[in-house]
Amino acid sequence: QVERRHYLVSKAVEEVQKIIQQLTVEISCKAMRFQAISNSGIHNENIKVLAPSQFLVTVPLRGLTGYRECQVRHWRYYTVHGAKLLSSVRDPEELHQWLEVEQFSKSLQQWHETDVNIEGDLVPAKVLIVFRELVEKSIASCNLSNKVMLLESFSSVVRVAVETSESQVEVELVPAVEIPTCWPRKARWPRCLKRWPSQEKVQCIKSLGFDLLARSNYHWQLCFSRAEHMLMEGLDEDGGCRMKCFRVMRQMKEDVWCAGNKPVITAYHLQTVLFWTCEKYPRTKDWRCFPEAFLRLVQKLHKCVSQHFLKHYFVKNTNLLKYANTSDLDLVASKLAVFLENPAFCLD
Repeated sequence: QVERRHYLVSKAVEEVQKIIQQLTVEISCKAMRFQAISNSGIHNENIKVLAPSQFLVTVPLRGLTGYRECQVRHWRYYTVHGAKLLSSVRDPEELHQWLEVEQFSKSLQQWHETDVNIEGDLVPAKVLIVFRELVEKSIASCNLSNKVMLLESFSSVVRVAVETSESQVEVELVPAVEIPTCWPRKARWPRCLKRWPSQEKVQCIKSLGFDLLARSNYHWQLCFSRAEHMLMEGLDEDGGCRMKCFRVMRQMKEDVWCAGNKPVITAYHLQTVLFWTCEKYPRTKDWRCFPEAFLRLVQKLHKCVSQHFLKHYFVKNTNLLKYANTSDLDLVASKLAVFLENPAFCLD
């Protein structure tokens, strides 16, 4: 089943990538601030598979280089359409931070224009409004109406439905500021000296930098896709079965524990569960026996889902399940509990 899933998802990624690349090339021609995604096969770093029919695609923003973090913390707030509010609505989220055009040593003149900028602040909601209009126009101008449909949204998030040869895939298109060679102060990682990952790998991962995603009204969301990808690479160089455990857990999640097109638990959550478990059990011998190693992962997932609490691996005090539907989480927890009561049948 895992092999069959890999084949179907890889095929879908290939088709979606081709279509979205064509779309983003057209968008980039209309507005140079947006860069076309690369065409780099099924391991494209711009595409994250959350579920077989749910993808996230980051669209790099061009013309912002030389990033430096702000020393002074002053938060400002805006409506979904980018209008400035007189007072704050709420405290900034743990995984978000502000972005000012002056934080970059070099910036295109277009980033100083009022369609995305308010008094020097680059506002995600305004960037998304501009981007959504470009997506709608580009679908028509590059004759993709039979393959791509812009979906309605209650916020400024940009979602499209993409028709592949096998099924329909919902894709969230997210403008992203790529910040290489810099690690945010908010990501206090590693928390202490650990045997996993090695200190050499930690330093290498931190040198890859991070991204800021336009996925909210006020603040830019921290993203560590390059760091996560590197942690997943070479996971079993010692001969362990970590990736096998992860892939089987993902398969069970999609088939039994949390199926559907928009699951409350995605592959992204499972990846974080894997990281925490690898850190707790860093020794090779802990990953020699598949049934034992697999059950540890499922037990960790069950604990997180039952408590409605899954810590972000890089940013402390951040709960990845904070806004998840609690009824959906409880249903998944009950299914996991049934499995853990008698896992021998599935692992025979």
